[in-house]
Amino acid sequence: MGWFWSDVPSHAPNLTPAPVASAKPPPSCPMHKSDSKSSPFNKSSDPSKPSACPVKDVNHPLRAPSRQPLPAPSEPQKAQQSTLSKLNPLNLIPAGLSNTRAETQTQSLPLEREPSSIPRSDTDSNWEYPSPQQMYNAMLRKGYTDTPIDAVESMVAVHNFLNEGAWTEIVEWERMFAPGLSHGWESCSRGEGFIAFQRAKREHQEERRKALGLAPKLPAEEESEPKLVRFQGRPKEPTPKARVLSLLGTVFPNSFGSEPPFDRHDWYVSRKSPDGATREVRYVIDYYGGGVQETGEPVFYLDIRPALDSPTAVAERAIRWGGDVWWRASGGVARELAKAQKERERLAVQQK
Repeated sequence: MGWFWSDVPSHAPNLTPAPVASAKPPPSCPMHKSDSKSSPFNKSSDPSKPSACPVKDVNHPLRAPSRQPLPAPSEPQKAQQSTLSKLNPLNLIPAGLSNTRAETQTQSLPLEREPSSIPRSDTDSNWEYPSPQQMYNAMLRKGYTDTPIDAVESMVAVHNFLNEGAWTEIVEWERMFAPGLSHGWESCSRGEGFIAFQRAKREHQEERRKALGLAPKLPAEEESEPKLVRFQGRPKEPTPKARVLSLLGTVFPNSFGSEPPFDRHDWYVSRKSPDGATREVRYVIDYYGGGVQETGEPVFYLDIRPALDSPTAVAERAIRWGGDVWWRASGGVARELAKAQKERERLAVQQK
């Protein structure tokens, strides 16, 4: 569902594009249709033609062995290589798409690209979203020629909104677990309500700093912030959790929704530990449709969590889920209320 626009800088590292799902994507997200002709090889230049002199002919018995490779790639390889060379390796979206009006376009679209709040790992800048014109050109290039042009702007707005929400949740995961599992348990042991309270508190502090003309975050906080390395759309590869929930929805329709997620994304995030070391963490995002509000606006739900790629990721998910369950099952709210009541009584006695 969410996708970004990115021009590859000249000093960007050579990243290997992750494979894209081979099935046709849902119409709600036309940018995730994979190109089956892609190949992981770069296009090679044609070798030099041999000289017309017979002594320099490659089959001459007196010719010295060549120091350069002679075999040339086959023609099918060239055709495949040129396909991948047109893709941006950070997001597998066709690179260099025009920001000008298409020939068959009947309505003008905005050309401005909106910057996101999501920092990139290869530069000091943030990722940028495509302009409505670029998105429309990209859809035409993918073969979606029947896309209503008057719906492109709202489509871009929804994509951008969901991306920002997804990143906010990923930053929350990183803030809890990047310092270590013990810090994560300290944050999660008081339930999801406490996590939401701490997030609202930080947002309020950032707004106050902005109002005072200060930077929203301290330099140390900026330095430890996670960064997005790349992402991958996999709409036709449901996660194990999505499969289980869909099955439960079929068996228990009153308790679980049977509608599967309409899209899936994998985001690769650069995590910075307190000791300064960085490592890549993969997050899985399932996008669910939540119907339509009374105002006619669509509702979406995002299920965001670390992928189970390592024992640490398994522990992180268990800690967050288990912390909330333990807090509610053990009467954590009642304990906090009783503690607050005792504190008020103690203060009242001191004032007397």
